[in-house]
Amino acid sequence: MEHAEPHAHIVPYGTFVRVWLLLLFLTAALVVTAKAYHEAMSVYAMLVITPLKAGLVFFYFMHLKYEKPFLKSMVLMTLALLVLFIGFLFLDLSYR
Repeated sequence: MEHAEPHAHIVPYGTFVRVWLLLLFLTAALVVTAKAYHEAMSVYAMLVITPLKAGLVFFYFMHLKYEKPFLKSMVLMTLALLVLFIGFLFLDLSYR
C-alpha cells in the first residue's frame, strides 16, 4: 500500500520576488510618510499599511494562501480579536 505524500505547493520564485519588492515599496512609503507628513498622518499610514504588509507575509511567505478555509478563518479571527482588544485599550485611554 502506497502512502500519498502531502501535496506541496510550488510557488515560483518570481512571485516571492514581486511580493518582496511590494513589501519594500510599502516600507519606503511608511518611511516617506513618517518623514514628510505630520505625526497623525504617519500613524494613519502605519495603521493601514502595516496590516497590509503582515497579510502579504502571512499569505505568501507563510503559505496561508494554500491552507484550508478553517485555518484561514482562525487566523483572521485571532487578528480581529487583537484589533478589538487594542481598540478597547485606546477607548479606555481616551476616557481617562
